[in-house]
Amino acid sequence: MFRHKRRIAIKTRKLFYLLSRSESKREKLILALVITCCLPLIAPPADAVTPVKAEAEKLLLQVTVNSDRDGNIEPDDALTLREAIEIVNGTLPLDRLSATEKQYVKKLPCNGSIKDCVRSQIKFDLPADRTTIQLTNILPPLATAKLVVDGTSQPGYRRDPLVGITPAKNADVFRGLTVVADGVTIRGLSLYGFTGKHTATESTPAADIFISHRLPPPDTTEQKPPADNFPFYNSNIPPQEVVIENNWLGIKPDGGVPQNRSAFGVYVFNSLGTTIADNLISNHDGSAIITSVRAENLKVTKNVITKNGLAGMPDAIRLEGKIAGSQISENIIADNDGSAIFLFKPDGAVEIANNQIEFNGVRLRRAAIYLMGNNHKVINNEISDQTAAGVVVAAYPQSDRNFIQTNRFTNIAGLSIDLNTQHNVDAIDYQQGDGPNPKRNSPNRRRDTGNAAINAPEFLAREFFTIDGKVNLDGVADPGSQIEIYRTSGNKSDYNSLSELLTVVQTDERGKFSATLTDLQLGDRVSAIATHPQYGTSEPAIESAIR
Repeated sequence: MFRHKRRIAIKTRKLFYLLSRSESKREKLILALVITCCLPLIAPPADAVTPVKAEAEKLLLQVTVNSDRDGNIEPDDALTLREAIEIVNGTLPLDRLSATEKQYVKKLPCNGSIKDCVRSQIKFDLPADRTTIQLTNILPPLATAKLVVDGTSQPGYRRDPLVGITPAKNADVFRGLTVVADGVTIRGLSLYGFTGKHTATESTPAADIFISHRLPPPDTTEQKPPADNFPFYNSNIPPQEVVIENNWLGIKPDGGVPQNRSAFGVYVFNSLGTTIADNLISNHDGSAIITSVRAENLKVTKNVITKNGLAGMPDAIRLEGKIAGSQISENIIADNDGSAIFLFKPDGAVEIANNQIEFNGVRLRRAAIYLMGNNHKVINNEISDQTAAGVVVAAYPQSDRNFIQTNRFTNIAGLSIDLNTQHNVDAIDYQQGDGPNPKRNSPNRRRDTGNAAINAPEFLAREFFTIDGKVNLDGVADPGSQIEIYRTSGNKSDYNSLSELLTVVQTDERGKFSATLTDLQLGDRVSAIATHPQYGTSEPAIESAIR
């Protein structure tokens, strides 16, 4: 029957097209009569149309979960998380609830426009000794706009999560919560243990929290493979303004490490304007935060991200896809098995600012921050105790105008800033950096080196002397550059960590720069980096000592 109606609909569209093209009045009359006969055959029945009033009532609900149980939906005295999600989604009518369950559902007041005041809520009132929900199957997606799933509502909540969500023993549940609607907030929960078993046909990615558009239903009307862009059609609009805040991801409510680790923490598969703030994210096989197709205007701020990448993708934060307008700021990123932040062929630029990044590269030696692409900003971060370089800029794909300024580096195994070249193509070069570059000797070097092969500054001497407590430094760099002069720390011969910014000066039209410093001590060593608005930031200069 469905296929029959679909054929009629296709033919009717063709008739409309012919009607619009016909110039004969007689043909137009005949086509109009045929269309009039066909329309009743494809019109939906009256009961298939969802009234606006019913949609409004569905959204204006507060549902309280009073049971840690999971399983089939039944009218009993337990209102489960699964039932709560179905209720706010509008897929579980209230008349299917028991009298006891209905007591935990109430309509929220709305004095103004529904669009302005809707804020559906899922709250928790679990027994004090049974606050961990063990899922037997994957939950329905959170599909109601502006829904708040609020773990802080559990009685006794102070600051750390009390409500846990994890798979039941021996249950194959690869995802905790799935978000497909605008404005959803997930707050104050502990999610852990979500991973998938490898099968011949892999599922969509496993994660504690997965954010994407609604997947379209399969088209079974014709037996043919999906289009190349499936499931990213124009109608698959990504959810916007999702907020993930104050959660523990990968950690049990008692602070313990789960026996079975989750695959990923937050998987931003396809979304706009997601905010991930004030979470503790730890103990994942893969990345704590990962993007895929689209994550524009992503904000990752004030999180503690530690001990991730333990058995798979090692990087704490891995950015791919469209990331324009994204920000990573004020996070503590420590003890992860790979890079703290790794960018792989992204479309768009990210700002990385004011983060504390330390002791990463535990399992695999990688740069603390690895940049691919153009126009990224790495500003005012503290980067320490890294097993490879501090910040690496890729050579391929071509990566230019990446600005790496006012950062502080301590105990870095490689260069504080390393611009890769296309001459060094081993995996180790891509992950750790390829070491100091020679001075640019050809315009072609602009195309084979990160940040267009901007030259590192050169001091005019390997030693400068104090006179009346002052030290005069002189050097050369690319004309039009801004020079940051640093005190360094470490015991290497030529390149140590850029540990303290001392001053900032400009080159003249010939590339010369000079600075007079009063706070240097005998035995101090200094280096410098150059930043050009057209090319980005350079590698560090060979050090000079103060005598």
